[in-house]
Amino acid sequence: MRTRRCCRVARRSGEIAGWIIPGAILALLPKCPVCLAAYVAIWTGIGLSFSAATHLRAGLLILCVGLILFFAARNARRVIHKFSQHEEIIRRRAIC
Repeated sequence: MRTRRCCRVARRSGEIAGWIIPGAILALLPKCPVCLAAYVAIWTGIGLSFSAATHLRAGLLILCVGLILFFAARNARRVIHKFSQHEEIIRRRAIC
C-alpha cells in the first residue's frame, strides 16, 4: 500500500515540475541574446558568440513553449476523457 502512495506522490511531483521548469525558464530567459551570452559565461565559464546566443535563446524559447503546450494538451485530454466517462455512467443510469 505504501509503495503505491509513494509512486503516486513521485508521479504528481514530476507533473508539477514539468509545469514549473519550462515556466521558470521562460520567466528568467533574457530578451537580449548578449545578456544570455553573459549569463552563460558567468554560470559556466563558456563564452558564446552573438549568433550562438541568438540560436540558443530561440531554441530554449521553442522548447519551453512546446513543453508547456504538450502538458496543457495532455491535461486537457485527461479532463475530456474523465468527463466523457462520467457522462457515460450517467447515461447508463438513466436508461436503467
